[in-house]
This record gives sequence, C-alpha cells and structure tokens, in this order.
Amino acid sequence: MKGNILTPEGWIRGELHFGATIDGVEGRLADPDDNGDDYILPGFIDVHVHGGAGRDMMEGGDAPHVIAALHAKHGTTSLLATTMTAPLEDIERALSAIGAACRERGKHEARILGVHLEGPYINAAKLGAQPPFAKEATLLEVEAWARQAPLRVITVAPEIHGHLELVRHLSDQGIRVQIGHTSGSYEDGLKALEHGASGFTHLFNAMPGLHHREPGMVGAALAHAQYAEIIPDLLHVHPGAIKVALRSIPQLFCVTDSTAAAGMPDGEYMLGRQTVHKCMGGVRLADGTLAGSTLTMDGALRNLVKIGLSIEEASRRVSTHAADYLGETRRGRLAPGCHADFVVLDRALNIKAVYIEGEAL
Repeated sequence: MKGNILTPEGWIRGELHFGATIDGVEGRLADPDDNGDDYILPGFIDVHVHGGAGRDMMEGGDAPHVIAALHAKHGTTSLLATTMTAPLEDIERALSAIGAACRERGKHEARILGVHLEGPYINAAKLGAQPPFAKEATLLEVEAWARQAPLRVITVAPEIHGHLELVRHLSDQGIRVQIGHTSGSYEDGLKALEHGASGFTHLFNAMPGLHHREPGMVGAALAHAQYAEIIPDLLHVHPGAIKVALRSIPQLFCVTDSTAAAGMPDGEYMLGRQTVHKCMGGVRLADGTLAGSTLTMDGALRNLVKIGLSIEEASRRVSTHAADYLGETRRGRLAPGCHADFVVLDRALNIKAVYIEGEAL
C-alpha cells in the first residue's frame, strides 16, 4: 500500500508491507504537503460505542456485529461495546451478546476488544440520557459480569458510597476506571485518581463544570488527568473547550458516544430503553437533552483538523492515545509487528480503504 504513511517516527512517503500484521515500511521521510498522495493512518480506536446502523448494543443478539460493521466502514478498526444504565437483565443480555462477538469477529467488522460498562454505577442526579436505573456497585456483581464479557473500562461516580474501594480493586485488576455521570467535587475527583481511576468519561458532559472558586470534576480532570475521553462532534463540547482540554490533558482521546442513529437518516431510534430522536445532526431525548451522537471516527478526525489540529496530532487523538490507554501496544500505530489496522484517506480526509488485521473491507 503506497502513500504518505504516518509512522511513530513521522511521515514516510513510500510503501506499507503487511499481512495480518505489519511487516515494515519502505520509503523516506517526507512532508505530505509536498505531494498529492493519499494519507495512510493507523486505524481508529473508539472506546465508547453504543450503536449504529439502526441497532443498539443493549438489544443483544447480532447487534454488536451489525454495529461493528457500520463503524468499520468509517475507519474504526477496534472498539469497546458500551452498555447503558438499565435493569440487570438487560445488561446481562447485552454482555452475553458482546462476549460472543469479542470471541469471534465477523467479516468486515471492527474488532470488539471488550466492554465499556458505562452504567449502572453512576449518580442518579447526573443521568444525562441514561435511563433511571442507577445503583451502587458491588464487587460480586462486577465479577459475575466479567465472566460474560471482558470488562475493559467501567464508568463510576466516585462520590457514591463504596465506590472508591471498588475503584482501587478494579484498577488493581487492570480494568480502566473512568469518572463520569457524577455530581462529585474536585476533591472527589482527586480521591478517585488516588485510588486508581485513570480517565474521565466524555469530559465536560454529565459532570460539574469549572468555576474559579469551585473547580468541580472538570477542574480535577484539567488539573490532574493524563487521559480523558472527549466527544468532538462540535455539539457536545464547544471547540474552545476542546482546545482547553487539549492543552491540559496530555493524552486526551476522542470517542463517538455513537447511538443507533449513526449512519442512519433522521428519525426515532432506541438508546437502551429510551427513545431518541435524530435531527439537525444530533441525537436528543424528547426534552432536548443530548443523547449520544451520530458521530463516526472519520468525522471526528475531520472535526479536529477543522478546529486547527494537524493530521498527525488528530490521528493520535483518534487512535494512538486510546490504544495506549487500553494497553493495546500492537494497535494504534503503524510499525513492524503491529496489527495491520489502517485507513487510507484522500486529500480531503475521506475514507478510501480500511484494513482490519490485514483484511480489506
């Protein structure tokens, strides 16, 4: 595959050699602005995916496969299937289907690396678009769910009784714990980070904002976080706030928080047990509350470039930093021995081809 290849050492104009993994990159360092060749970037990694193609992860059945295929078309080569706050039987149904999809990737599908359990361990006062089934976490419950599917990320509200102890236990097990859907203070955020929390779920959304006398959870993230998610659909977060986060959080990475409405026309869709409405480029509940997004990761990349990031920097935010966060050392970069997960983009940053573990879509 020939073009401007983004490697850990920089741009190389040349040829990418690969099978299921990358064999090597042949060529010379070059500025892509000096030629008209395509861009070849690491495949996108999305750690927050609720749905797409009219389907929702909470449905169970074949929904994870359908959703993974939709996002693959937009350059996402691996993802975390994300659950909602819901009755326990709904979560267990979803986890059963996701676990099966993790074990066997279908043809032309993004690799599902595991689960982002976004609910139900959140604050009932900060549901956002989550249904009203928030509850306190128990270790036994988490361990039972982990037997159904690999839990890679869990969102918690740290101010809830017992959650700090759970944060420490889960992080000791290698699960990434994110702070989100929280009413917690700056101090609550610091305590969670001290107990092993490692990120923040859709930064700025569903958490107390920054005030100069009360920094809030956003203040804790901006002052102390190494990693955090952000939704760059330019609806959830103003471009100026994205730039603040970029200057403050070294490995800020992008997620879509995509719903069943992604890749679909305007209309009504399901998000867990809630009906959501796609219109004017967004997804909302009947009362106007933002309810996930229609974003895909190729759109996220273009939005980052639109607000002033270089393609190289934008690529790190939609791929490499998420891989590092998850400990996926063979994804998110184009280097020998890594999975051959990459996207080919034209000069307008439109998808021309997607390869997942060496397989062309």
